[in-house]
Amino acid sequence: MESANINSLIFFRSHWFAWTVLGLSREKVATYWRRLYVGYSIVINLLVTIGYPLHLGLALFRSPTQTENVLNLTIFVTCFTCALKFMIYSYNIGKVSEIERLLVKMDMRVSASGGQIIIYKQLRRNQRMLLYLFMGIYLPVGMFAELGFIFQKQRALLYPAWFPFDWVNSTRNFYIANVYQIVGISYMLLQNYVNDCFPPVNLCLISAHIQMLYIRFEEIGKGRTQNAELELEACMTDHKRLKELFRLVESFISLPMFIQITVTGINICIGIFAVIFYVREPMYWAYFLFYCLALSLEIFPTCYFGTDNEFWFGRLHYAAFSCDWLPQKLSFKKKMLIFTECSLKHSTAIAGGMLRIHVDTFASTMKFAYSLFTIILRMRRSSQSHQND
Repeated sequence: MESANINSLIFFRSHWFAWTVLGLSREKVATYWRRLYVGYSIVINLLVTIGYPLHLGLALFRSPTQTENVLNLTIFVTCFTCALKFMIYSYNIGKVSEIERLLVKMDMRVSASGGQIIIYKQLRRNQRMLLYLFMGIYLPVGMFAELGFIFQKQRALLYPAWFPFDWVNSTRNFYIANVYQIVGISYMLLQNYVNDCFPPVNLCLISAHIQMLYIRFEEIGKGRTQNAELELEACMTDHKRLKELFRLVESFISLPMFIQITVTGINICIGIFAVIFYVREPMYWAYFLFYCLALSLEIFPTCYFGTDNEFWFGRLHYAAFSCDWLPQKLSFKKKMLIFTECSLKHSTAIAGGMLRIHVDTFASTMKFAYSLFTIILRMRRSSQSHQND
């Protein structure tokens, strides 16, 4: 089998760049810069990963208007969730090297046959679409937040927050506070990018490799010079590696995805409630609409490719029976039956041990947001009717 010489690790380049900026790439930094890099990592994460949600949280519900209070609540929940997911990923960052090792082994098995190369080209298109999707998510939200800040009539912060100094009456302190908020939110957006983009990128890679394995199974016994039994054993090894890769990725993204799915339902409800009842400024109205849309799109790619993984894992036993197995030896048929039985087990990624990473879960999250909104709406109407009485 002629190797196709592909490299799945190129899809991790943007993530490693982001992790380097965020202070998580200590092992990839030259030895003589490592101490300086560790110091940078500690300082930046204390100031932003911990400090940014904290300075927002200390000002919760202290603003003079309901719009500012809701804006502060949504951005605080988003930043706190982002920081929490980032710390979990930081703790498990060592698993990325193991993921890369397994992907390199799977890449070596991809042949230059037409079917597998077509799947790889489709993989590249999917990865490019994911990159454009997440860029399209963050830019409108950031833009409308900035415009809402620029068009304010009096001196104010980008987001309502607490600072240990008087920024209202001091021009210098005002600029210091705004620079911190702008740099901090840029840093949080970069965290959010790797938090939200890395899971679907991995699941998309696994899905593509399952489809390429499907083709390799179908081709067993159809080549004149091919040893069918050895190729079957190699494909069974590939399946074992894919299962290991799948479980490794699942363990890496499980808890952060559970947090993200849970918070998404709550935040969408808050955003819709704010748009309907509190927000009157056009820029903030657009901000909250794009904010709700962005929250939905953050989890959809991961849920979609989680569903795709489950589908293709569940079809591998069909590929085994599509090969030229009839004229093969009895030992070949026994091994094929063993593989078929092993492949019948469902492979579904689970978030937090409770929620399937599946399109059904995405739909349930949207339903949960709507249900929570109707409950709050009824409580509000009930409270108003009591006040009128």
